[in-house]
Amino acid sequence: MTPADITLIRSSFALVQPIAPQAAALFYDNLFAADPQLRPLFQGSMAHQGERLMTMIASAVGLLDRPDALLPVLRNLGARHVGYGVLPRHYDTVGAALLKTLGQGLGEAFTPATHDAWAALYGVVSRSMQEGAQTPPQLERLAVVA
Repeated sequence: MTPADITLIRSSFALVQPIAPQAAALFYDNLFAADPQLRPLFQGSMAHQGERLMTMIASAVGLLDRPDALLPVLRNLGARHVGYGVLPRHYDTVGAALLKTLGQGLGEAFTPATHDAWAALYGVVSRSMQEGAQTPPQLERLAVVA
């Protein structure tokens, strides 16, 4: 990711944060419309799930300039998501729902360059989480300790 990408992501996410609950609800609406079979993977309150989603995105955005800190967190998250029933094919659906939601929420502020920056970020997130999903959890823990 380039410094320009990081700037675009951070400035556009700053516009989303004040409407985080609505953005999260819109994301899940888009996700379940794209693939209704994903709905059973989400247990409990969707409002709480939305809070967790927005917190995770905010954390990732905050660590964009520190990949050495971000990538292990994403790999660990991917390893945990295997236990929730997340499959590799789900990552494309999630990415499309994220980009659609950002486009809807940001309107004209979601420029082609902003779209491309978010797509690049989601590519990093998706690849890292899938790497983590392929790593047995005990080996991931050892790698972090070592």
